[in-house]
Amino acid sequence: MFPHENFGSELRVTLILLLLLTASRLLTSAQQPTPTPSKTGRSYDTTNLPKTPPSPGPQAKSPVLFTDIRAASKVGFIHAGSPTSKKFLLETMGGGAAIFDFNNDGRMDLFFTNGALLREEMSADALPEKIDARFWNRLYQQQTDGSFQDVTERAGLQGKGYSMGVAAADFDNDGFVDLYVTGYGENHLYQNKANGTFVDVAQKLGVGGAGWSTSAGWFDFDRDGRLDLFVARYLMWDFAKGLLSCGDPRPGLRAYCHPDNFPGTTNLLYHQKADGGFEDVTAKSGISDPKGKGLGVAFADFDNDGWVDVFVANDSVRQSLYHNMTNGTFEDIAVMSGAGYDENGKTFAGMGVDAADYDNDGWPDVVITTLSNETYPLYHNNKDLSFAWATNSTSVAQISLLYSGWGVHFIDADNDGWRDIFVAQSHVLDTIEKTTSYLKYKQTPLLMRNNGQSFVNVSASAGSALNVPIVARGAAFGDLNNDGQVDVVMGVLNDSPVILRNEGTKNNWIGIALVGSKSNRAGIGARVVVTDSNGRRQVFDVSTSSSYLSANDPRIIVGLGQAAAVKTIEVRWPSSKVQTISNPELQKYLTVNEANVEK
Repeated sequence: MFPHENFGSELRVTLILLLLLTASRLLTSAQQPTPTPSKTGRSYDTTNLPKTPPSPGPQAKSPVLFTDIRAASKVGFIHAGSPTSKKFLLETMGGGAAIFDFNNDGRMDLFFTNGALLREEMSADALPEKIDARFWNRLYQQQTDGSFQDVTERAGLQGKGYSMGVAAADFDNDGFVDLYVTGYGENHLYQNKANGTFVDVAQKLGVGGAGWSTSAGWFDFDRDGRLDLFVARYLMWDFAKGLLSCGDPRPGLRAYCHPDNFPGTTNLLYHQKADGGFEDVTAKSGISDPKGKGLGVAFADFDNDGWVDVFVANDSVRQSLYHNMTNGTFEDIAVMSGAGYDENGKTFAGMGVDAADYDNDGWPDVVITTLSNETYPLYHNNKDLSFAWATNSTSVAQISLLYSGWGVHFIDADNDGWRDIFVAQSHVLDTIEKTTSYLKYKQTPLLMRNNGQSFVNVSASAGSALNVPIVARGAAFGDLNNDGQVDVVMGVLNDSPVILRNEGTKNNWIGIALVGSKSNRAGIGARVVVTDSNGRRQVFDVSTSSSYLSANDPRIIVGLGQAAAVKTIEVRWPSSKVQTISNPELQKYLTVNEANVEK
């Protein structure tokens, strides 16, 4: 054999070995998961803030005190948001609360939504689970002494997945309040079985939903006597999309990403059918806007035509006002009405929302909570389906500029006949203090008193509990001890809730509870008009929904100030029946039954 022949043979062997090695490496590479590329996203911009903090405005003395009764209440719930170093946006959004009477014993009970286990590494389609009791949603039954007993397990309300919001109402008109619980991935409808237990019928009745749902609410949009369900949804988001690195990349400074990094999604509208099931009418009703980023929802009859409308607080895109067209469809008139943007035509981080008549002119107005440096929008109803920006003229702008709000409600805290504004507060970023000199992550609750002309901050003197900074999210409002004063329950991110008892004033009041017959059982959507002996006229739209992720006591508390009597209470039922009660007794609850209306 000649030397050049040996060389050719060795070369062929070498080439074969190289080919085999390359193929082996390619096969091994194909069996490994594709590494997630490092991406940078936008966080919340703090570069445009003033170098020195603006003045928060003067404080005034509060006529009412709130006392934190957490210890006496024996509510042992602790929210478990399951924070990670990846800063998944889901972690910081918090949970909601409900004030409702689940067993009809005349005492308000409490329900809290909770998170689920999040890991540092989550697959894109992962649905976090409540792997143990620390992640359970919780139901607390009020006892005769005013304390609360945990009855979650007996009731079957531990829940599934990462829960967010709660909507409470008697959807099947059997006299017992049911719960709809929203969350990431799927929602649950817990039907009250009237024996202290609940069963999840969401899939059976067609309201399981999908995606990331936030606030929800019950209302009868077509006035057929059966409650329908509106579900706000936030973002097209999953754990792969959520792996963006936002904020300062240095250790400890990674921040939660801005919602601008993710596309919006449509809300959901379910119409209840005669057989008790639900039909998804999102598209044909006209509310199917894929650009929305809904966090809060409130219902009111904004044009006083007898049909309930829907306001949705959207995060960093324009707001939504769905006008009920009375034929099963809605038209979004937020922009043309002047309630879609702020006074400068800019979007803002809408989170919580409420609707009520704060100036007693007979037309519902709107308040929305936002992030620091945006102010809380207050829209005054112009009585023609348009709204005026009242944030500056009522002093709400100066009061709220430094704050970030979530749960919000118009409440007459001192029963003087003027509705005040209560806000549960905290910044969305737990790193905000590392990037700004004066904004705070934990913030104190805010009580803005309505003096009939404008609002004034009375928080500092409204009780020591309102001077303790917390990371508040959802907030529910109602009368926990049946004394005619509005109490407040705030969900706190990764902590125990704050339960505020309103110590009351000497002002007169009357409470109103509705029982429907032809209309839905709780009279949700009814218009109640109360005229007192001084001639003051107050208007209320009955609803359990507003705030952020939360559900409120369905009863109406009417503050009367020094008025010695109520001349009339007029109830305009969703069925179109009108009922009038004259000279009712004060300082107590009055039950108004639709069945008593004369035929």
